[in-house]
Amino acid sequence: FKSAISQEVRVESLLPIVPMDTDAESVGDFIYEPSKPELLDRLLPMYVEVEVFRGLLESVASEHGARMTAMDSATNNASDMIDRLTLQYNRARQAAITTELMEIIGGAEALKG
Repeated sequence: FKSAISQEVRVESLLPIVPMDTDAESVGDFIYEPSKPELLDRLLPMYVEVEVFRGLLESVASEHGARMTAMDSATNNASDMIDRLTLQYNRARQAAITTELMEIIGGAEALKG
């Protein structure tokens, strides 16, 4: 999910984990307790769970963005339709008033003459 206006599809690979490119000197030589394999066994399921949850959240955010955009477009279309219908109504009302005035004037002229 990028934004409500712009969405881009991404495909991300969760497994296997690709190690970051780091210098051996910057990483250092640490002692891990528990051991690195045990630590990986504990953290890997959590990592996968968090990444899947993040994907679901981005999917929901993307859906909400698409709905918001669709509703904004529908609102604009409805406003345009209301404006057109109001104009048609006013023209029809004005035509009816003009017709009634012509009938009144015609009747008054007939009584005079």
